[in-house]
Amino acid sequence: MQGNHQQKLITDMKKTILAVLCTALFTSGTILGQTVQTITLEEAIQISLENNFLLKQAENNLELADQRILSEQADFLPSVTSSIGYSRTGGQQFVADILAFDNVTSESVSGRIDANITIFDGFENILSLRQSRYDKTSSEENLARAKESVIFNTATAYLTVLVNMELLEIARENLESSNIQLNQTQAQVDVGARAAVDLFNQESTVATNELTVIQRENDLRISEVQLINRLQIDPRQEYEFVIPEISDAFELAAQADYSLNELIDEALLTRSDIKSEEAGIESRKIGLDISRGALLPSLTAGASISSRYSDPYFIQGAGFSDQFFDQQVNKGIGVTLSLPIFQNWNRMYNIEFNKVQLKNAELDLENTKLTVTQEVTQAYNDFVAYTKQLESAEKALIASEKALETQQERYNVGASTLIELSQAQATFVSSRSDFTQAQYNLIFQNKLLDFYLGKLSGDNIEF
Repeated sequence: MQGNHQQKLITDMKKTILAVLCTALFTSGTILGQTVQTITLEEAIQISLENNFLLKQAENNLELADQRILSEQADFLPSVTSSIGYSRTGGQQFVADILAFDNVTSESVSGRIDANITIFDGFENILSLRQSRYDKTSSEENLARAKESVIFNTATAYLTVLVNMELLEIARENLESSNIQLNQTQAQVDVGARAAVDLFNQESTVATNELTVIQRENDLRISEVQLINRLQIDPRQEYEFVIPEISDAFELAAQADYSLNELIDEALLTRSDIKSEEAGIESRKIGLDISRGALLPSLTAGASISSRYSDPYFIQGAGFSDQFFDQQVNKGIGVTLSLPIFQNWNRMYNIEFNKVQLKNAELDLENTKLTVTQEVTQAYNDFVAYTKQLESAEKALIASEKALETQQERYNVGASTLIELSQAQATFVSSRSDFTQAQYNLIFQNKLLDFYLGKLSGDNIEF
């Protein structure tokens, strides 16, 4: 009866502490006059996506890829240039009016507009446009993978905070239980039912449990600081992290009907980093075609219009308007065929360079696929191991709870020592901690599998 009463007290304390914790987490309050900001898991992920500087750089690279496509499309349009010049010349010059040379100073103004369009350049314009599109695809996939990494790392840091919250709660419950036992032992020693040494031993146990609470509080504080740093928010502000709905680890294990080969195949098809490298390989292939196209002749067409004004004509009575807009206007049109003959081996080097770049990109892709296969295999094996660990931890928890009840009953009737009771209590607390960590390990491993499969989007993050 005494053991059942003890267990009821512990259960009531757990409910009370949990209610207080949830109230503190879900309600914004003030700590020493400072507003406390509550942050949910979804909000943490959104904040991290908005603040992460690597993600911002990836977004900038994607914007640059868009601008490159626009630039490549513009290469199909004619290029138009204009120029205007002014010159002043002094010295012996032929003067038409006197049909002789004279020491004079003359001025001239010239203007010109040229338009050129490429008719054929070894298909460089077409290939460059295709290459820029593959580069954009690669940037998009890089951005997607960067987002997945931010989401996973944020969720992992958040999960660490939750684990430390649970462990702190267990440590506090254990301390409360030890204090209750200390009060009982004190009463028994006072009436001579127990030896004084039992009181000293229980006081030592309480002190140890107080130290454990302090350590758990420190672990929680460190994990919260790490999460705050990852979110890149003001560390001077007070934050409370809301406990989300936690999936049942046993249900998760029961529903997980994974096949390693299917998981690997799925990862190889869906991983953004693989898609990015595949797009990069296509870009390298086109780069090789562009370098080969440099060996072909190029054909361009052009048109121009130019005019000028000069003093000598003015002497003959031709003013600026007559000269610049009528008498000295010249128009031209033509085509140019350029045939490359020798450019110091530069073009051949560019071909070999792009061949090597393509081979290296293909090797990188094979290495990435191997890495993905290894990651998924390890994550799958760890998931299976954590499933077994959870089952074992549950059995240990049930056994340690029964052992504690038995020792409590034996201690109450004088058939057991306080040391044996303390050992049973320590084993029970250790089993609870192991069981809690086993649950979170399995939940974390399931998310790790999603990350390695490339399935994290931010909309499906649940614990």
